[in-house]
Amino acid sequence: MEFIDPAKVPQRTLYTGAKMPAVGMGTFGSDHATAEQVRDAVRGAIKVGYRHFDCAACYGNEDQIGEVFQEAFQSGEVKREDMFIVSKVWNDMHGKGDVLVACARTLRDLQLDYLDMYYVHWPFPNYHPPKCDVTERNPDSKPFSVKRFMATWRQMERLVDMGLTKHIGMSNMTLPKLKAVLPLCRIKPACIEMELHPCFQQQELYDYIKSQGIEIVGFCPLGSPDRPERDRTPEDVADLQQPVIRKIAEAHGVHPVLIAIKWAVQKGHTPIPFSIKEKNYTSNLKCVTEDPLTDEEMEEIKGMECNNRLVKGQVFLWPGATDWRDLWDEDGTDALWDKD
Repeated sequence: MEFIDPAKVPQRTLYTGAKMPAVGMGTFGSDHATAEQVRDAVRGAIKVGYRHFDCAACYGNEDQIGEVFQEAFQSGEVKREDMFIVSKVWNDMHGKGDVLVACARTLRDLQLDYLDMYYVHWPFPNYHPPKCDVTERNPDSKPFSVKRFMATWRQMERLVDMGLTKHIGMSNMTLPKLKAVLPLCRIKPACIEMELHPCFQQQELYDYIKSQGIEIVGFCPLGSPDRPERDRTPEDVADLQQPVIRKIAEAHGVHPVLIAIKWAVQKGHTPIPFSIKEKNYTSNLKCVTEDPLTDEEMEEIKGMECNNRLVKGQVFLWPGATDWRDLWDEDGTDALWDKD
């Protein structure tokens, strides 16, 4: 097993001064990897040199991952303070007092005393069961509401006060939502997690987040070829099959996956790729320590943007919503929000 020195992996500096490795390992097995396979991949990734792990309660594997963390700490393989461990509160735990309960459960499952980052996974309490299909709808789903979101965020801020997480963050936000809630935050998010890959760059949102001194974590960095069936539509573009990516990969003598990861890190955000294969997760980390892309290659990839959102979120739609675009404020306004 090859070891990549964590000191050689680029770092992001959060507004608190804390450091976050600029490549993390995702732990969402989608519908193709079991909790045990994810657990074993995390075990191998620690040995390879990963120090940033992106977990979530709804992935259904935090208890297995917690076993691996505890093994690594107890054996002296890695110190807790050298790890950056992330989780997220799921949509069915936005109610009064529920965020604390959710965080406590995650800490128990991951066998930790604190998290380095805790995200609000989605900005509304619209629940769907694991592995549901695209037709699933919860009749209790609601549009986004500033009031409801901030009630959840106040609980997140309390977690920081209590020392249960060092940082808090938001995920799956839009520009109008962020502009509405950031001025109301007592503790602002240290990171925003968002879908980012060469064919979906969200540049306006990206630039705004950076302007606020907030770091960006990008999920689906490879164009998510293994995403659940519910997130697939005929018009989707496969990033890794695009001529630009394939040409650059050939020039560097590597797989197109590694070009997407290099691009993300050099652009300035933190990708969280996932694989259960040792060869793959090793190369995903190693690639950012060597052979960077040229300025010309970065510019070519910039030109790949085609608004190719892959995680559409249809299962979160509320009664009366038209389609998945209603979730993402595509007209740039708050027209579809609850104004309570």
